[in-house]
Formats: sequence, structure tokens, C-alpha cells
Amino acid sequence: MTIRDAAEADLPAIVAIYNSIIPGRTVTADLEPVTVASRVPWLRAHDPGHRPVWVAEEDGGIVGWLSFDPFYPRAAYDGTAMVAIYIEESRRRQGLGRTLLAESIARAPRLKVHTLLGYIFAHNEPSLRLFAEFKFERWAHLPRVANLDGVERDLIIVGRRLSQ
Repeated sequence: MTIRDAAEADLPAIVAIYNSIIPGRTVTADLEPVTVASRVPWLRAHDPGHRPVWVAEEDGGIVGWLSFDPFYPRAAYDGTAMVAIYIEESRRRQGLGRTLLAESIARAPRLKVHTLLGYIFAHNEPSLRLFAEFKFERWAHLPRVANLDGVERDLIIVGRRLSQ
């Protein structure tokens, strides 16, 4: 498996993986599928040297991806990034998320990131366990901030400081 910077040619696979998780109402607050066209500006806004999108490629196919996203668009928060991980359905629960998260922690200092955050629905126990395994702590609990098909959901923000 190779982890590399995403290219626009990867967007169909990135979008397919993302759209596959929307119906489960566990991982994202998007309620409708996104399009490749809508993700072009999103990908272009990610600087590979500071806020990359990576794809995990295996046997010529994209099996997962990870993005570093701004926490808050003010200069003082530049060293903090939110990390999001999405895995192709047939590859879930096989350690790929673990690999991507470990790589994000290892490479973050080179990206001038000292603090990583994860925004995780409280009912997404597998993701909460994954981040806890990597010493992320619960830094915030936002009760009932999301409405998924009439069901109010809590958001947990987990964080990890990487350097002093």
C-alpha cells in the first residue's frame, strides 16, 4: 500500500468512498451525496505542504483517504488541524484507518502542525476507539448539535498535542 498526496484524478474514488458512508449517518453530517465537481475546489484548497489530502492506494485502486482541514481560519490557529479519515467499505476494520492515523501523527510536524483534532459523532464508537488508541483525549462534547434525519446527535471533539 502507498500513501500519497491526492490528485484531481483521484476525486472519483475519493467521492465514491465518501458518498458510501453518508447513508449510515455515523461518520459525516452531509445528508446527500456530494459530486466530483463540488470537490474540485475543496481539493485545490488543500496545500500538500501544509493541509494535504492523502490517498491510500493498493493494487492500483484507492482504498481510503485522509484530509488535514483547518480548525479555524485565523492565523493563530495555523498549527492546529482537523484530521478526517474515510475507508472504502470492503477495507473497513482491517487496520487501514489505524495506518492512516499513525501516518498523520508522524508527518504532522513536517506540515507545521502541532495539534490534531478529530470531530466524531458520539455514536461513532469505532472512530472514538481508534483515536483513543492513539492517545487522543476528549476535549469537547457538543450535545445535540447535529440533526440526522430527525435524530439529534452529539459531537465529540478529540485532540492530541504532538509537540510542546
